[in-house]
Amino acid sequence: MTTADLVFTRGPVFTADPARTRASSLAVTGDRITAVGHDEVRELIGPGTEVVDLAGKLLLPGFQDAHIHPVFAGVELAQCDLTGTVGAAEYLTRIRAYADAHPERAWITGGGWSLESFDGGLPTRQLLDSVVPDRPVLLANRDHHGAWANTRALELAGITAATPDPPDGRIEREPDGSPGGVLQEGAQALVARLVPPTTPADRLAGLLRSQRLLHSLGVTGWQDALLGAFNGNTDPSDAYLTAARDGSLTARVTGAMWWDRERGAEQIDELVARREQLSHGRFRAGSVKIMQDGIAENFTAAMTSPYLDGCGCATANSGLSFVDPDALRGHATRLDALGFQVHFHALGDRAVREALDAVEAAVEANGRRGNRHHLAHLQVVHPDDIGRFARLGAIANIQPLWAAHEPQMDELTIPFLGPERAAWQYPFGDLLRAGATLAAGSDWPVSSADPVQGIHVAVNRREPGSTDSRVFLPEQRLDPASAVAAYTAGSAHVNGVDDAGSLLPGNLADLVVLDRDILTAPPEEIGGARVLRTYVGGALVHSG
Repeated sequence: MTTADLVFTRGPVFTADPARTRASSLAVTGDRITAVGHDEVRELIGPGTEVVDLAGKLLLPGFQDAHIHPVFAGVELAQCDLTGTVGAAEYLTRIRAYADAHPERAWITGGGWSLESFDGGLPTRQLLDSVVPDRPVLLANRDHHGAWANTRALELAGITAATPDPPDGRIEREPDGSPGGVLQEGAQALVARLVPPTTPADRLAGLLRSQRLLHSLGVTGWQDALLGAFNGNTDPSDAYLTAARDGSLTARVTGAMWWDRERGAEQIDELVARREQLSHGRFRAGSVKIMQDGIAENFTAAMTSPYLDGCGCATANSGLSFVDPDALRGHATRLDALGFQVHFHALGDRAVREALDAVEAAVEANGRRGNRHHLAHLQVVHPDDIGRFARLGAIANIQPLWAAHEPQMDELTIPFLGPERAAWQYPFGDLLRAGATLAAGSDWPVSSADPVQGIHVAVNRREPGSTDSRVFLPEQRLDPASAVAAYTAGSAHVNGVDDAGSLLPGNLADLVVLDRDILTAPPEEIGGARVLRTYVGGALVHSG
């Protein structure tokens, strides 16, 4: 009998296999799982076998993230970091300190500020001028759908009261029409195009910085949701290729190539060529990212009915569809025929419907080809569209951390949706009960990359450690096993890694050890769990 290289004993082991979800021991030989079971697995222990005594700690499939931006996040971590606080005064202190520490930087860039920190989610250029008046500043907000600019940056970009809004964005303005300091969606590019681009070395360092963090959180693979240049950000694809070729890419990565919404079907041939170029080792680019709408907080998410104003009356604004819905159906059909997966950003209920219509058109034209098209974010889903996910085979790519009461939700979203539509938010439970396949992601750096925190919110519909006793739409809670499956088997399925995401003999030994069994612990304690070990292909990539 061949002995194993690595054996875990005294579980629990969660397999994510519906036929047998629980075991207590697991063996690994090379990069593959060779046995899953109980005491009989110990027979594979030999003189050279490393034995890990779980002693009641939980062994899981490695987490996979179905929608994330690690290179952008890693680069941003080395810039002016405004995450971890919601204090406007603290933001200004950090910005001034960063500027003082980096006198050589022609531009001050970075981000992570929260909309809830400012009235209406809109900081002013004058606030930035008070701490950095002499150099241009451009700082993305937490969700990266808007950016805060100082007067110097706006002047350099030539933005005045006479500058029109771009078709895919909005310049927030002062009463006289002058730019106020916030650029929404595509308007960010008006300034971002002037920011000195990152270098290949910057991007590679950002990727490796993020990979270390993600492995420490138990993440063994992901789908990068934006391979391309966008709003001043440089295409991160070269970082992945370099790391894949030199062996420093230890994660398994699927790339979603950016669909340029200012162009049409003529770019498809280019995407075919890029798919061939962007595939090496653990990195492959077989997905196309189409951003169909914006976000609810700045009223650019596409809705089936208008947003409300502060008095509860209907406005004339129902959000933006960045790609014409008729054209979207044609694009999706052709991409599907060419074997691409389509990764839709669909946040408002109209955008969700438009994306589902596009998947339906592809299915009607080409049949079910197994390309695993998926819709990310799904903040507002009309009840009439819930059942369409299972019927069409469209995967629901959820970001659970957003499904909780917090100031941005309570102050900047619910009042402008109205009670009926607010009750359609993040319908995880309804989607699961209707037979949809769930995958999960973080959208980091928009929100935390920690899957354990996401699982906590999916199960509790409350933020970890929150003192707010309210549960956000409790009927949409997931049971712990379903939440874990979304972050493992579901995301591995979306990412096209069919031999990962579940602990079965023959599958890749992508594994994570948590310090407690979150499947049997009290639900309110899930968020306290910590990652002890992470393995990719049987190799230890994190121990802490």
